[in-house]
Amino acid sequence: MTLRWRIVALVAAATCAAAAAVGVLVHHASRDRELSQARDGARTTLERAALGYARTGGVQGSGAVLDAPGLPGGLRRLVAKGHQGTEFATGPDGPAMWAARPADGQVLSVRVDMSTAMRNISALDTNIILAGLMTTAVVLPLGVLTAERMSRRLRLAAATARRIAAGDLDARISPAARPHDEIAEISGAVDSMAAALQERLLDEQRFTADVAHELRTPLMGLVTAAELLPPGEAAGYVRDRVRVLSTLVEELLEISRLDAGAEEADLSPCPLGPVLDEAIAGTGLSARLRTGTAEGTGQPDSADGTGPWHSADGPKVWTDPRRLTRIVANLVVNAHRHGREPVEVTVAVDGRTVTVRDHGTGYPDDLLEKGPQRFRTGVRERGRGHGLGLTIAVGQAQVIGATLEFGNAPDGGAVATLRLPEEPERPELSDLPEPPEPGPIHG
Repeated sequence: MTLRWRIVALVAAATCAAAAAVGVLVHHASRDRELSQARDGARTTLERAALGYARTGGVQGSGAVLDAPGLPGGLRRLVAKGHQGTEFATGPDGPAMWAARPADGQVLSVRVDMSTAMRNISALDTNIILAGLMTTAVVLPLGVLTAERMSRRLRLAAATARRIAAGDLDARISPAARPHDEIAEISGAVDSMAAALQERLLDEQRFTADVAHELRTPLMGLVTAAELLPPGEAAGYVRDRVRVLSTLVEELLEISRLDAGAEEADLSPCPLGPVLDEAIAGTGLSARLRTGTAEGTGQPDSADGTGPWHSADGPKVWTDPRRLTRIVANLVVNAHRHGREPVEVTVAVDGRTVTVRDHGTGYPDDLLEKGPQRFRTGVRERGRGHGLGLTIAVGQAQVIGATLEFGNAPDGGAVATLRLPEEPERPELSDLPEPPEPGPIHG
């Protein structure tokens, strides 16, 4: 049950409870008052009848009766002990208040009919119930409106928090200033947290970009110096380490541009097969390109690069070929670095879904849950990558409007699934506006 309906149920329960409590109190107060008045009247009548009986020996015209057959048994036993008293009882003739006392070995009693009083109390109870229902009918819609406003503000705060968690650091709730409003305080706290988080992340991004940029110039000199070293094992090791460091700096610069939103895609229709061939060839690593057939068999394409998928006239996708090449290359390199061969690049039947799979142990649970994180490879060995390749692949996929998902195959191995966007519909020639007619030429 949502908070809104919990509040509505609480308001309805509180209103009904208050109406019931008031009804019970009014009922008992009215009944006690009627019984008290009837008891006093019966006693007064009994006293007058007793005085008349003592003077005349009769009860005619006094309203009293000797040895009345309908006298309650409890009151009769009380009089038999020599006492007088009153009792409310409901008999065949209806509810009545009885008063009795001993009189020369007999029972002198007075009966005050209370049928009208009890009917009035019943009518009062009915009116109280109706008033409670009307009150509930008036208060409940107000409670619904109040709960809806509170629920709407809380849903807005939750939606904004989810946007911030998804990476939209500019999202804010911007609550109106309301003193002594707990929801406004929570909303303001979320905005303050988002602003502080955004500032911290921006500081980290600026620091990463500044470090990478400052390292680039001395690194170029280091690359040049390494190339001038005489051939040898030590020189080869130095060149290899310099190349790794140069790649790291370039990747940091690329990530800083992605974080800053400075990358823009150059989208156009391009054949998918040649782009994948170029991406695989650029890695210098082995990978089998497989394409889904019309029957969805997924048989491997021709290895010599002469199949229909490898030609420029093959199926096309709407993407940025340079960035798509970068994404697929990073996925293939990651599959070789952290998985096991064979590495397969598969194009689904729809022609827009590309999967890269290895046959290793699969992606770690932390990556599947939180996504790629820079400088975290999820492997025990150190020095096998910096965790930047998948981060760059995800960032470049967002730039071209694609989605990149990570999972593990049931029979083992990591699977990265890239879904490219559909090509936008082009307007028909009939839908294009007609050019204006040329005006007259004046000499």
